[in-house]
Amino acid sequence: MDAESQENHLKAYGITYWVLSKQQKVQWLLNYRGGSFLLPDGDAIRKECQIRGVSFEVLSDGQAETILDEIGSPSKNQEAVILEKAPKIAVYSPKGNQPWDDAVTMVLTYAEIPYVTIYDEEVLNDKLALYDWLHLHHEDFTGQYGKFYGAYRAAPWYIENKKNAEELASKLGYSKVSEEKRAVALKIRNYVIGGGFMFAMCSATDSFDIALAAENVDICEPMFDGDPSDANYQGTLNYGNTFAFTNFVLERNPLRYEFSSIDMTNKRRNVPKESDYFSLMEFSAKWDAVPTMLTQNHTALVKGFMGQTTSFTREEVKPTVMVLGENKLNGEARYIHGIKGKGFFTFYGGHDPEDYQHRVGDPKTELELHPTSPGYRLILNNVLFPAARKKKQKT
Repeated sequence: MDAESQENHLKAYGITYWVLSKQQKVQWLLNYRGGSFLLPDGDAIRKECQIRGVSFEVLSDGQAETILDEIGSPSKNQEAVILEKAPKIAVYSPKGNQPWDDAVTMVLTYAEIPYVTIYDEEVLNDKLALYDWLHLHHEDFTGQYGKFYGAYRAAPWYIENKKNAEELASKLGYSKVSEEKRAVALKIRNYVIGGGFMFAMCSATDSFDIALAAENVDICEPMFDGDPSDANYQGTLNYGNTFAFTNFVLERNPLRYEFSSIDMTNKRRNVPKESDYFSLMEFSAKWDAVPTMLTQNHTALVKGFMGQTTSFTREEVKPTVMVLGENKLNGEARYIHGIKGKGFFTFYGGHDPEDYQHRVGDPKTELELHPTSPGYRLILNNVLFPAARKKKQKT
Protein backbone atom coordinates (compact mmCIF):
# COMPACT_ATOMS: atom_id res chain seq x y z
CA MET A 1 0.00 0.00 0.00
CA ASP A 2 2.96 2.36 -0.47
CA ALA A 3 2.99 4.99 -3.21
CA GLU A 4 5.42 3.17 -5.48
CA SER A 5 3.99 -0.35 -5.50
CA GLN A 6 0.18 -0.10 -5.40
CA GLU A 7 -1.72 0.79 -8.55
CA ASN A 8 -5.16 0.95 -6.95
CA HIS A 9 -5.18 1.77 -3.25
CA LEU A 10 -8.96 2.19 -3.11
CA LYS A 11 -9.86 -1.18 -4.57
CA ALA A 12 -7.30 -2.80 -2.25
CA TYR A 13 -9.66 -2.00 0.63
CA GLY A 14 -12.42 -3.73 -1.31
CA ILE A 15 -10.26 -6.83 -1.72
CA THR A 16 -9.58 -6.83 2.03
CA TYR A 17 -13.29 -6.50 2.77
CA TRP A 18 -14.02 -9.32 0.30
CA VAL A 19 -11.54 -11.63 2.07
CA LEU A 20 -13.10 -10.79 5.44
CA SER A 21 -16.55 -11.56 4.02
CA LYS A 22 -15.26 -15.07 3.24
CA GLN A 23 -14.66 -15.57 7.00
CA GLN A 24 -10.91 -15.27 6.60
CA LYS A 25 -8.77 -13.04 8.81
CA VAL A 26 -6.46 -10.32 7.54
CA GLN A 27 -3.55 -8.56 9.22
CA TRP A 28 -3.32 -4.80 8.78
CA LEU A 29 0.36 -3.86 8.94
CA LEU A 30 0.18 -0.38 10.40
CA ASN A 31 2.90 2.02 9.21
CA TYR A 32 4.46 -0.76 7.12
CA ARG A 33 4.71 0.27 3.46
CA GLY A 34 1.74 2.61 3.60
CA GLY A 35 -0.39 0.39 5.81
CA SER A 36 -0.26 -2.83 3.83
CA PHE A 37 -2.63 -5.78 4.21
CA LEU A 38 -1.31 -9.29 4.79
CA LEU A 39 -3.87 -11.64 3.24
CA PRO A 40 -3.98 -15.43 3.25
CA ASP A 41 -2.72 -16.81 -0.06
CA GLY A 42 -4.94 -18.62 -2.50
CA ASP A 43 -5.75 -18.78 -6.19
CA ALA A 44 -9.15 -17.16 -5.71
CA ILE A 45 -7.66 -14.16 -3.90
CA ARG A 46 -4.88 -13.72 -6.47
CA LYS A 47 -7.42 -13.88 -9.28
CA GLU A 48 -9.70 -11.35 -7.56
CA CYS A 49 -6.78 -8.94 -7.17
CA GLN A 50 -5.97 -9.31 -10.86
CA ILE A 51 -9.58 -8.75 -11.90
CA ARG A 52 -9.87 -5.59 -9.81
CA GLY A 53 -6.46 -4.22 -10.76
CA VAL A 54 -4.98 -4.41 -7.27
CA SER A 55 -1.22 -4.84 -6.98
CA PHE A 56 0.00 -7.63 -4.71
CA GLU A 57 3.13 -9.56 -3.79
CA VAL A 58 3.30 -13.26 -2.93
CA LEU A 59 5.32 -14.07 0.21
CA SER A 60 6.59 -17.36 1.56
CA ASP A 61 5.65 -18.22 5.15
CA GLY A 62 9.22 -17.44 6.14
CA GLN A 63 9.12 -14.00 4.50
CA ALA A 64 5.83 -13.19 6.20
CA GLU A 65 7.21 -14.22 9.60
CA THR A 66 10.28 -12.07 9.06
CA ILE A 67 8.12 -9.04 8.29
CA LEU A 68 5.91 -9.67 11.36
CA ASP A 69 8.99 -10.05 13.58
CA GLU A 70 10.36 -6.78 12.23
CA ILE A 71 7.04 -5.01 12.84
CA GLY A 72 6.89 -6.40 16.37
CA SER A 73 10.26 -4.91 17.31
CA PRO A 74 9.94 -2.27 20.07
CA SER A 75 12.17 0.01 18.00
CA LYS A 76 9.64 0.13 15.15
CA ASN A 77 6.58 2.39 15.20
CA GLN A 78 4.59 -0.36 13.52
CA GLU A 79 1.99 -2.93 14.53
CA ALA A 80 0.09 -5.85 13.03
CA VAL A 81 -3.63 -5.59 13.78
CA ILE A 82 -5.91 -8.54 13.10
CA LEU A 83 -9.09 -7.80 11.15
CA GLU A 84 -11.70 -10.41 11.98
CA LYS A 85 -14.99 -9.72 10.23
CA ALA A 86 -16.53 -7.67 7.45
CA PRO A 87 -18.52 -4.91 9.18
CA LYS A 88 -22.14 -4.35 8.18
CA ILE A 89 -22.32 -0.87 6.67
CA ALA A 90 -25.21 1.57 6.58
CA VAL A 91 -25.19 4.86 4.67
CA TYR A 92 -27.63 7.46 5.97
CA SER A 93 -28.94 9.12 2.85
CA PRO A 94 -32.30 10.32 1.48
CA LYS A 95 -34.15 8.02 -0.86
CA GLY A 96 -33.89 9.41 -4.37
CA ASN A 97 -31.34 11.63 -6.02
CA GLN A 98 -29.89 14.80 -4.54
CA PRO A 99 -28.24 17.73 -6.33
CA TRP A 100 -24.90 16.81 -4.79
CA ASP A 101 -22.88 13.63 -4.50
CA ASP A 102 -21.78 11.69 -1.46
CA ALA A 103 -18.08 10.84 -1.38
CA VAL A 104 -18.55 7.81 0.86
CA THR A 105 -21.22 6.24 -1.33
CA MET A 106 -19.01 6.79 -4.36
CA VAL A 107 -15.91 5.25 -2.84
CA LEU A 108 -17.78 2.27 -1.39
CA THR A 109 -19.24 1.60 -4.83
CA TYR A 110 -15.87 2.00 -6.53
CA ALA A 111 -14.10 -0.22 -3.99
CA GLU A 112 -16.91 -2.81 -4.33
CA ILE A 113 -17.75 -2.74 -0.65
CA PRO A 114 -21.46 -3.49 -0.04
CA TYR A 115 -23.66 -1.17 1.99
CA VAL A 116 -27.32 -0.57 2.80
CA THR A 117 -28.97 2.84 2.45
CA ILE A 118 -31.14 3.91 5.38
CA TYR A 119 -32.85 7.15 6.35
CA ASP A 120 -34.99 8.67 9.07
CA GLU A 121 -37.70 6.01 9.15
CA GLU A 122 -35.21 3.20 9.68
CA VAL A 123 -33.27 5.19 12.30
CA LEU A 124 -36.37 6.07 14.31
CA ASN A 125 -37.54 2.45 14.12
CA ASP A 126 -34.29 1.31 15.77
CA LYS A 127 -32.77 -0.37 12.71
CA LEU A 128 -29.30 1.03 13.46
CA ALA A 129 -28.63 -1.92 15.75
CA LEU A 130 -28.34 -4.10 12.63
CA TYR A 131 -25.16 -2.32 11.50
CA ASP A 132 -21.59 -1.99 12.73
CA TRP A 133 -20.76 1.22 10.85
CA LEU A 134 -22.86 4.24 9.96
CA HIS A 135 -22.02 7.02 7.53
CA LEU A 136 -23.91 10.31 7.64
CA HIS A 137 -24.64 11.76 4.22
CA HIS A 138 -24.17 15.48 3.52
CA GLU A 139 -27.03 16.27 5.89
CA ASP A 140 -28.57 19.03 8.01
CA PHE A 141 -29.75 17.75 11.39
CA THR A 142 -30.89 21.24 12.48
CA GLY A 143 -33.96 21.31 10.23
CA GLN A 144 -32.77 24.32 8.21
CA TYR A 145 -32.64 22.47 4.89
CA GLY A 146 -28.89 22.79 4.52
CA LYS A 147 -29.02 26.60 4.84
CA PHE A 148 -29.60 26.69 1.06
CA TYR A 149 -32.47 29.16 1.53
CA GLY A 150 -30.52 32.28 0.59
CA ALA A 151 -29.39 31.10 -2.85
CA TYR A 152 -31.80 28.32 -3.79
CA ARG A 153 -35.19 28.93 -2.15
CA ALA A 154 -36.81 29.33 -5.61
CA ALA A 155 -35.05 26.30 -7.13
CA PRO A 156 -37.42 23.41 -7.94
CA TRP A 157 -35.15 20.86 -6.20
CA TYR A 158 -35.09 22.94 -2.98
CA ILE A 159 -38.88 23.31 -2.96
CA GLU A 160 -39.32 19.59 -3.64
CA ASN A 161 -36.83 18.54 -0.95
CA LYS A 162 -38.50 20.80 1.63
CA LYS A 163 -41.92 19.38 0.75
CA ASN A 164 -40.64 15.80 0.99
CA ALA A 165 -38.97 16.47 4.34
CA GLU A 166 -42.16 17.97 5.77
CA GLU A 167 -44.23 15.04 4.54
CA LEU A 168 -41.79 12.55 6.05
CA ALA A 169 -41.76 14.37 9.40
CA SER A 170 -45.55 14.38 9.48
CA LYS A 171 -45.69 10.69 8.57
CA LEU A 172 -43.32 9.92 11.45
CA GLY A 173 -45.46 11.88 13.91
CA TYR A 174 -43.62 15.21 14.15
CA SER A 175 -45.09 18.65 13.56
CA LYS A 176 -41.78 20.14 12.39
CA VAL A 177 -38.80 18.85 10.41
CA SER A 178 -36.43 20.31 13.01
CA GLU A 179 -38.04 18.19 15.74
CA GLU A 180 -37.89 15.05 13.58
CA LYS A 181 -34.24 15.62 12.68
CA ARG A 182 -33.37 16.19 16.33
CA ALA A 183 -35.00 12.87 17.20
CA VAL A 184 -32.91 11.19 14.50
CA ALA A 185 -29.73 12.80 15.88
CA LEU A 186 -30.57 11.51 19.36
CA LYS A 187 -31.10 7.98 18.03
CA ILE A 188 -27.72 8.14 16.29
CA ARG A 189 -26.14 9.46 19.50
CA ASN A 190 -27.54 6.46 21.40
CA TYR A 191 -26.29 4.11 18.68
CA VAL A 192 -22.75 5.38 19.16
CA ILE A 193 -22.97 5.35 22.96
CA GLY A 194 -24.09 1.73 22.73
CA GLY A 195 -21.00 0.72 20.75
CA GLY A 196 -21.58 1.80 17.15
CA PHE A 197 -19.07 3.40 14.77
CA MET A 198 -20.18 6.66 13.17
CA PHE A 199 -18.45 8.52 10.36
CA ALA A 200 -19.62 11.91 9.09
CA MET A 201 -18.46 14.34 6.43
CA CYS A 202 -19.14 17.94 5.48
CA SER A 203 -22.28 19.47 7.03
CA ALA A 204 -23.30 16.24 8.77
CA THR A 205 -20.47 16.89 11.25
CA ASP A 206 -21.31 20.29 12.74
CA SER A 207 -25.09 20.16 12.13
CA PHE A 208 -25.20 16.89 14.11
CA ASP A 209 -23.49 18.44 17.14
CA ILE A 210 -25.59 21.62 16.84
CA ALA A 211 -28.78 19.52 16.93
CA LEU A 212 -27.56 17.80 20.10
CA ALA A 213 -26.62 21.10 21.75
CA ALA A 214 -30.03 22.57 20.85
CA GLU A 215 -32.01 19.57 22.12
CA ASN A 216 -34.39 21.75 24.16
CA VAL A 217 -34.41 24.99 22.17
CA ASP A 218 -35.83 26.22 18.84
CA ILE A 219 -33.01 27.68 16.70
CA CYS A 220 -34.97 27.75 13.41
CA GLU A 221 -36.36 30.91 11.85
CA PRO A 222 -39.95 31.01 10.44
CA MET A 223 -38.99 30.20 6.83
CA PHE A 224 -37.70 26.85 8.08
CA ASP A 225 -40.27 25.72 10.62
CA GLY A 226 -43.15 28.21 10.51
CA ASP A 227 -42.57 29.91 13.85
CA PRO A 228 -39.94 32.22 15.38
CA SER A 229 -36.80 30.91 17.04
CA ASP A 230 -36.49 31.07 20.81
CA ALA A 231 -35.22 34.36 22.17
CA ASN A 232 -31.54 34.33 23.17
CA TYR A 233 -31.17 30.71 22.10
CA GLN A 234 -27.39 31.01 21.89
CA GLY A 235 -27.16 31.22 25.68
CA THR A 236 -29.22 28.07 26.19
CA LEU A 237 -27.10 25.69 24.10
CA ASN A 238 -25.84 22.67 26.04
CA TYR A 239 -22.31 21.89 24.86
CA GLY A 240 -22.18 18.95 27.24
CA ASN A 241 -24.49 17.08 24.85
CA THR A 242 -22.18 17.32 21.84
CA PHE A 243 -19.67 14.80 20.52
CA ALA A 244 -16.84 16.97 19.24
CA PHE A 245 -17.42 20.73 19.47
CA THR A 246 -17.83 23.30 22.23
CA ASN A 247 -18.31 27.05 22.74
CA PHE A 248 -19.41 27.60 19.15
CA VAL A 249 -21.63 30.47 18.05
CA LEU A 250 -24.59 29.78 15.77
CA GLU A 251 -25.14 31.71 12.55
CA ARG A 252 -28.50 33.48 13.00
CA ASN A 253 -28.81 34.88 9.48
CA PRO A 254 -31.06 32.49 7.47
CA LEU A 255 -29.68 33.90 4.21
CA ARG A 256 -26.11 32.90 5.04
CA TYR A 257 -24.85 29.52 3.89
CA GLU A 258 -23.30 28.66 7.23
CA PHE A 259 -24.36 26.95 10.46
CA SER A 260 -21.91 28.24 13.05
CA SER A 261 -18.42 29.36 13.96
CA ILE A 262 -17.27 25.71 13.91
CA ASP A 263 -16.73 25.78 10.15
CA MET A 264 -13.58 27.43 8.74
CA THR A 265 -14.79 27.83 5.12
CA ASN A 266 -15.03 31.63 5.33
CA LYS A 267 -11.88 31.91 7.44
CA ARG A 268 -9.59 30.50 4.73
CA ARG A 269 -8.87 33.65 2.72
CA ASN A 270 -5.12 33.05 3.05
CA VAL A 271 -5.24 29.41 1.90
CA PRO A 272 -4.89 29.33 -1.92
CA LYS A 273 -5.94 26.16 -3.71
CA GLU A 274 -2.39 25.45 -4.91
CA SER A 275 -1.05 25.21 -1.36
CA ASP A 276 -4.13 23.80 0.38
CA TYR A 277 -2.88 20.65 2.08
CA PHE A 278 -3.34 19.16 5.53
CA SER A 279 -0.94 16.94 7.40
CA LEU A 280 -1.76 13.65 9.09
CA MET A 281 -0.63 13.28 12.68
CA GLU A 282 1.70 10.44 13.64
CA PHE A 283 0.69 8.17 16.51
CA SER A 284 2.27 5.26 18.33
CA ALA A 285 1.13 2.17 16.43
CA LYS A 286 1.67 -0.12 19.40
CA TRP A 287 -0.04 2.10 21.99
CA ASP A 288 -2.52 4.11 19.91
CA ALA A 289 -3.65 1.57 17.33
CA VAL A 290 -7.02 3.23 16.64
CA PRO A 291 -5.77 6.66 15.49
CA THR A 292 -2.92 4.90 13.69
CA MET A 293 -5.41 2.80 11.71
CA LEU A 294 -7.44 5.87 10.82
CA THR A 295 -4.39 7.73 9.46
CA GLN A 296 -2.87 4.95 7.34
CA ASN A 297 -1.79 6.37 4.00
CA HIS A 298 0.99 6.44 1.43
CA THR A 299 1.61 10.12 2.19
CA ALA A 300 1.52 12.27 5.31
CA LEU A 301 0.37 15.31 3.33
CA VAL A 302 -3.16 15.21 1.90
CA LYS A 303 -4.60 17.58 -0.68
CA GLY A 304 -7.28 19.83 0.83
CA PHE A 305 -10.82 20.21 -0.47
CA MET A 306 -13.79 22.42 0.33
CA GLY A 307 -17.37 21.78 1.44
CA GLN A 308 -20.21 23.50 3.23
CA THR A 309 -18.26 22.50 6.32
CA THR A 310 -14.65 22.49 5.13
CA SER A 311 -12.76 22.23 8.39
CA PHE A 312 -13.14 22.87 12.10
CA THR A 313 -12.02 25.79 14.24
CA ARG A 314 -9.32 24.23 16.41
CA GLU A 315 -10.30 26.17 19.54
CA GLU A 316 -13.85 24.78 19.33
CA VAL A 317 -12.80 21.13 19.19
CA LYS A 318 -13.18 19.53 22.62
CA PRO A 319 -9.87 18.63 24.32
CA THR A 320 -11.04 15.01 24.63
CA VAL A 321 -11.23 14.71 20.82
CA MET A 322 -8.17 13.63 18.84
CA VAL A 323 -7.10 15.72 15.84
CA LEU A 324 -5.93 13.28 13.16
CA GLY A 325 -5.30 15.79 10.39
CA GLU A 326 -4.72 19.54 10.52
CA ASN A 327 -3.73 22.63 8.60
CA LYS A 328 -1.45 24.24 11.16
CA LEU A 329 -0.92 27.45 9.22
CA ASN A 330 -4.62 28.26 9.33
CA GLY A 331 -5.30 26.80 12.77
CA GLU A 332 -7.86 24.31 11.52
CA ALA A 333 -8.64 20.67 12.21
CA ARG A 334 -9.62 18.68 9.11
CA TYR A 335 -10.05 15.17 10.43
CA ILE A 336 -10.96 14.32 14.04
CA HIS A 337 -11.88 11.26 16.09
CA GLY A 338 -13.35 10.58 19.49
CA ILE A 339 -15.00 8.12 21.84
CA LYS A 340 -18.59 8.39 23.03
CA GLY A 341 -19.73 5.77 25.50
CA LYS A 342 -18.78 2.38 24.08
CA GLY A 343 -18.59 3.65 20.51
CA PHE A 344 -16.47 5.84 18.25
CA PHE A 345 -17.02 8.72 15.86
CA THR A 346 -14.91 10.32 13.14
CA PHE A 347 -15.61 13.71 11.54
CA TYR A 348 -13.98 14.58 8.21
CA GLY A 349 -14.31 18.13 6.90
CA GLY A 350 -14.99 18.84 3.23
CA HIS A 351 -17.25 17.32 0.60
CA ASP A 352 -15.23 15.42 -2.01
CA PRO A 353 -11.47 14.70 -1.68
CA GLU A 354 -10.96 14.89 -5.45
CA ASP A 355 -13.26 17.82 -6.28
CA TYR A 356 -11.77 20.92 -4.70
CA GLN A 357 -14.88 23.10 -4.59
CA HIS A 358 -17.88 20.93 -5.38
CA ARG A 359 -20.99 22.95 -6.16
CA VAL A 360 -24.65 22.10 -6.57
CA GLY A 361 -25.15 20.61 -10.02
CA ASP A 362 -21.48 19.75 -10.64
CA PRO A 363 -20.81 16.36 -12.30
CA LYS A 364 -19.84 13.54 -10.00
CA THR A 365 -16.23 12.55 -9.50
CA GLU A 366 -15.02 9.58 -11.55
CA LEU A 367 -12.89 7.58 -9.14
CA GLU A 368 -11.41 5.59 -12.02
CA LEU A 369 -9.29 8.71 -12.50
CA HIS A 370 -8.18 8.76 -8.84
CA PRO A 371 -7.49 5.13 -7.80
CA THR A 372 -4.67 6.14 -5.43
CA SER A 373 -6.43 9.12 -3.77
CA PRO A 374 -5.00 9.77 -0.27
CA GLY A 375 -8.11 11.75 0.69
CA TYR A 376 -10.42 8.87 -0.17
CA ARG A 377 -8.14 6.40 1.63
CA LEU A 378 -9.00 8.13 4.91
CA ILE A 379 -12.67 7.28 4.36
CA LEU A 380 -11.86 3.64 3.71
CA ASN A 381 -9.65 3.44 6.81
CA ASN A 382 -12.82 4.16 8.78
CA VAL A 383 -14.74 1.46 6.91
CA LEU A 384 -12.25 -1.24 7.97
CA PHE A 385 -11.64 0.10 11.47
CA PRO A 386 -14.65 -1.76 13.00
CA ALA A 387 -13.24 -5.03 11.66
CA ALA A 388 -10.26 -4.88 14.01
CA ARG A 389 -10.01 -7.28 16.93
CA LYS A 390 -10.79 -5.39 20.11
CA LYS A 391 -7.94 -5.37 22.61
CA LYS A 392 -8.37 -5.04 26.34
CA GLN A 393 -7.24 -1.68 27.70
CA LYS A 394 -3.75 -1.80 29.14
CA THR A 395 -4.89 0.20 32.18
